[in-house]
Amino acid sequence: MMEEKKKISPQQIIAVKEALSVIYWKKEDLQQFIKLSLDNRTIVATINWNLTKREIVKELINRMVSRLDIYENDLINLVFAVIDFNDFGNLSYWDEDGSKTKKAKEAVNSLRNSTKGYTQTNKEQEEAKARRIKAEQSVKKALSLEEELSQLKNEFYEIAINKNFNQRGFQLEKFLYKLFLLYDLEPKGSFKINGEQIDGAFTFQNTDYLLEAKWAKEVNRSDLATFCYKVESKFKNAAGLLISIDGVTKEAVSSHFKSIIIMDGVDLLAVLDHRISLSDLLFKKRRKASETGNIYVNFTALFN
Repeated sequence: MMEEKKKISPQQIIAVKEALSVIYWKKEDLQQFIKLSLDNRTIVATINWNLTKREIVKELINRMVSRLDIYENDLINLVFAVIDFNDFGNLSYWDEDGSKTKKAKEAVNSLRNSTKGYTQTNKEQEEAKARRIKAEQSVKKALSLEEELSQLKNEFYEIAINKNFNQRGFQLEKFLYKLFLLYDLEPKGSFKINGEQIDGAFTFQNTDYLLEAKWAKEVNRSDLATFCYKVESKFKNAAGLLISIDGVTKEAVSSHFKSIIIMDGVDLLAVLDHRISLSDLLFKKRRKASETGNIYVNFTALFN
């Protein structure tokens, strides 16, 4: 059902006319204020600015009211601009007894009082509209995420059939960069520090992680120890993610490494199948490691 837009009442029209007539002393200041409040500013140039301020405001508002099909939004914008008006300093030079400032404040307050229900209704409508837009964007984002994950899953399978292990390693690094970028984890591609090759890095929940990616065989204890050294020698608050598509050896898992967590091919496929988000998987793995000391619990084990 379409929401009915609340109309500006005759009382509000009278109130905005009065307020506009007294909030500025100089006509050029009033003209600038009106221009900045409108989207369709051409109407300002068609007004006879040689008239008195009251006559100028009367002509402007009456013409806008007579053509609401063109100027309704501008009229609403002008009403809200006057409601928000609170700087009466422009009147002080000509206001020896303070009467001009007092009159202007009373006129603005009168407009505010006459539009309380109107502004509340419009605020509620704007909030409802914002909620609809947010919901629509969430749906679009979810659909887009599924499509992009599907494309990445196809890319993953293409990498899997590559028999050139060195080439497959480079392809995996690029694939992971795209995956981490999709989840807004600020990935960084491979780089070297002091001669050491780093496969990548990313940021998760305000923590920087080094990334190591392997796809040739199960990672052993020596591989884990080497990666842990890289991590702990680079960051004060060390953190690392090892992604070994074929998993790790039992010997390696039984060792006590505390600065890293591990993902395998089962984990990646769970993310690519949209069964869990990459961010949620990282969070659960890190919490599991903190609670139990087990740095390698894949998706299947996490939910059993």
